[in-house]
Amino acid sequence: MKIKAFAPATVANVCCGFDVLGFAVNFPGDEVILTLNMSREVTLSKIVGDGGRLPLDATKNTAGVAVQSFLKSIGKREGVEIELYKNLPLGSGMGSSAASGVAALVAINHLMGNPLTRGQLVVHAMEAERIACGSAHADNVAPCLMGGFVLVRDYNPLDVVKIPATKNLYATLVHPHIELKTSDSRRVLKPTVNLKDAIAQTGNIAGLMIGLTTEDYSLISRSLKDTIAEPIRSAFIPGFEQVREVAVKAGALGSGISGSGPTMFALSPDHALAEKVGEVMQLEFLKSNLKSEVYVSKVNQEGARILD
Repeated sequence: MKIKAFAPATVANVCCGFDVLGFAVNFPGDEVILTLNMSREVTLSKIVGDGGRLPLDATKNTAGVAVQSFLKSIGKREGVEIELYKNLPLGSGMGSSAASGVAALVAINHLMGNPLTRGQLVVHAMEAERIACGSAHADNVAPCLMGGFVLVRDYNPLDVVKIPATKNLYATLVHPHIELKTSDSRRVLKPTVNLKDAIAQTGNIAGLMIGLTTEDYSLISRSLKDTIAEPIRSAFIPGFEQVREVAVKAGALGSGISGSGPTMFALSPDHALAEKVGEVMQLEFLKSNLKSEVYVSKVNQEGARILD
């Protein structure tokens, strides 16, 4: 039995929602092909698109770890061969490690007759994230699995909520040609937050939730601000403030760092505007001698999917 699955890029944090908020886009994304065999072992036979940088050891690769965690939870010891096709750049801030693990999870769950819901798969994808960056966070894997905007209300116990957000938002992702490791971006953050910043962040994420559910674009725009992570992480992205400024001037509701960066995202109310925003952001990065790729899509409501 063989199956092919796709998992899309995601934007984690969405400015004010550090480690608790994310959304999925339509593309780019990773693909996997899973084949059942008689070996009773999970193996990776091929990785394409990583430049030889990712481990073929299934215990050290997010796709392999996710499948192993899933099979253990349902009491199965199946032989599974994984082929991984990396279309997401490593260290991009677009949920590359999450996409690999999620694509493999959706595929193995389908092969086993879908015993787990998408929400129940999140914990297994989080174990894969732990291998990738040392932290089992869900703000990439949850929207990658479930689609749309997803809130991680709590981690202990895990409480993941899909937000009934407006379906008319478009995302612009601009990936400059530099690489940032998630582990390094987490390491520079302060272990504590002062009361003033905590209050501002709480107000912004509450405002963003209300804006997303009521289609209040003005409120969404006012709420896309981060007082905790971006003020520190933005130093790693040349021209960050200028890129964000031109995006907003071009009409974007707001802009910020996608995940741990260096990709920057912007949200817009229509496709043409999202395209224009991508153009001006890309041109601004060029002023810092940084080439980039631009991806524009509607917010993905489906998440990962079976291809064949």
